[in-house]
Amino acid sequence: MKNSESTSQQNGGPLILKNERTYGGRNDERTYSHNSHRKNDRYEKNNRRDGFDKKDRRGSFDRHDKKDVRNRFNRQNGNDNRHSFSDKNHYSDKHRDEDQKKKSAIPIGKTQELIVVKTTDFGVFLNTPTGEDSDKILLPKSQVPKGTQLNDVLNVFVYKDSEDRPIATMEEPSIELGQVARLYVKEVTKIGAFLDWGLSKDLLLPFKEQAYEVKEDDAVLVTLYVDKSDRLCASMKVYNHLSNESPYKKDDEVFGRVYEISDNFGVFIAVDDKYSALLPKKEVFEKYRINQPIYARVAQVMDDGRLTLSVKKKIPEQMNDDASFIYETLQRENGFLPFNDKSDSEAVKNRFHMSKNAFKRAIGHLYKERLITIEKDGIHLND
Repeated sequence: MKNSESTSQQNGGPLILKNERTYGGRNDERTYSHNSHRKNDRYEKNNRRDGFDKKDRRGSFDRHDKKDVRNRFNRQNGNDNRHSFSDKNHYSDKHRDEDQKKKSAIPIGKTQELIVVKTTDFGVFLNTPTGEDSDKILLPKSQVPKGTQLNDVLNVFVYKDSEDRPIATMEEPSIELGQVARLYVKEVTKIGAFLDWGLSKDLLLPFKEQAYEVKEDDAVLVTLYVDKSDRLCASMKVYNHLSNESPYKKDDEVFGRVYEISDNFGVFIAVDDKYSALLPKKEVFEKYRINQPIYARVAQVMDDGRLTLSVKKKIPEQMNDDASFIYETLQRENGFLPFNDKSDSEAVKNRFHMSKNAFKRAIGHLYKERLITIEKDGIHLND
């Protein structure tokens, strides 16, 4: 705010501001004090209505203020143009959702029973019993079983052709929506890898969905999903798609492959390529790689059905194996190893690929058998 006169302030007195703005032809002189300016600010805020001050009512206000008041009146009486604007947006959103529903009337990525609703020279059109005419999809002539007639029910898989049009096939894919399967890489391109999944059109595995840089002829564990463009794609992020309902129980021997490695939790394994399992961090004694095959023992079946694995045998059997390994190592190292029951856990793990508890059990067993002596500097092989 510009002032036409200089300000003056006496000791401790109020600060006087003379404003050259006029309201109704009169100069407005407002008084502020250091202790009351917030109160006056609140007063002005409370007096502000419809985009102009109460002070303005003492004089005229311009056409912009009139327009603002008129708009406010219209809003109070339900005549606000913004509502119709919002309604248009709502209308568009509503119809966009309906369009998306129409697109998914016959879902892609699944095998389903559809009815023959139309026959042509180049194939038959299929639909659901309640589907609209715009929902029907083509089953090409080369795929149509002999003797097919109107109203026949066919079991088909629905996906999208090279021009992104929904199409049906009588071929059985190696994987369906939400399932997990191991597929082979046919080709790696600039947009990702293409997988063989049993259909004439290969399946894309985008780079962003790869757990590592795949190569041609790799066998990769993937799930099938629909991307933002409504196309079927593969992903190596399979954790949420593995089953928790395995037939295995504690101490069963299982086979699986590594699909993810976590520094915090351990090694995630897909047992039989379909059941969820974890090799806990405390059980990891070597470096694993994605896709590495693993034979393991079920150490525990969790409450949610997921499996906890161990690459070690039961304690008595494992102790004998570990003791034999340490004894043979002592023989190769001229009867001495600089390790004992006080050694660092990580050092033991790196040298012997076992936990410190397992190491202590093994050397304790050898000591009871009088095969070794345990000294401060390490363990010695007895003569």
